[in-house]
Amino acid sequence: MKSLFPSFQTIRLQDRILSFERPVIMGILNSTPDSFYAESRVANLEISRERAASMVALGATFLDVGGHSTRPGAAPVSTQEEIDRVIPVISMLREAFPDVFISVDTYRLAVAQAAFAVGAHLFNDIGAGQMDDGIFEWVAAHKIPYVLTHSVGKFTEVHDVPNYKQVVEDVWSNLALKLQELRQLGAVDIFIDPGFGFSKSLEHNYELVAHLENFTNLGAPVLVGLSRKTMIYKELGISAAESLNGTSVLHTIALQKGVSVLRVHDVAEAAEVIHLVEKIKQYGISDLV
Repeated sequence: MKSLFPSFQTIRLQDRILSFERPVIMGILNSTPDSFYAESRVANLEISRERAASMVALGATFLDVGGHSTRPGAAPVSTQEEIDRVIPVISMLREAFPDVFISVDTYRLAVAQAAFAVGAHLFNDIGAGQMDDGIFEWVAAHKIPYVLTHSVGKFTEVHDVPNYKQVVEDVWSNLALKLQELRQLGAVDIFIDPGFGFSKSLEHNYELVAHLENFTNLGAPVLVGLSRKTMIYKELGISAAESLNGTSVLHTIALQKGVSVLRVHDVAEAAEVIHLVEKIKQYGISDLV
């Protein structure tokens, strides 16, 4: 099916253009003490540098820096504390890895503005502009590359589950309306993220995976954050630490449905999934699921 909106399958990130002829990897670099997956936590700049170097060597195109855990029950963090956590990391990454794209994972405008002031390339917003004032206007006015993620309500409500009439249609329609709003304001470089784990039940998450191809019709690259999430380890009765295999299964399905960016904790394994799926596509199989 052709895109229902003008198709943008490249993204401008400052003075560079990123194409999505081949899917890319966003490595998660949490500058928090309480992320749901303990192995993703970093305690200081040296550990951040080491982890970033490993991710880049293994094939990460983006490094996504977050200073506020979004797991259920996470303790609140002030805007200033979040800034204090992420800005030293982003500054270090820009100097140490000048060829890597840096994303700031926040729902707060002030944090995003501080991050871009020291060289961030992408604003990864789980709030879709609704958790803080003025986000869409700033993104459009300053041509900020932006991840439009589906969620409902303010941050304190992000793990509440709305009464969807039909989750795939409702999420798609919500993203379409917000994408249209951003385009009308003048924003161009936008990713779409269905928001796995945010404002969804476990069953909603799997229904969205089953219909991920629908979101490619919005005319923007699709990013997914499935890595080691509750939807995997609760369904399998295991822990986040044990959920790498399940993550790889879902990544394989997502790639077959047209996803352009995998946001991951485990870069090497994600790179293997991309390699094998792309290898199969060489033989003319465009859809395995």
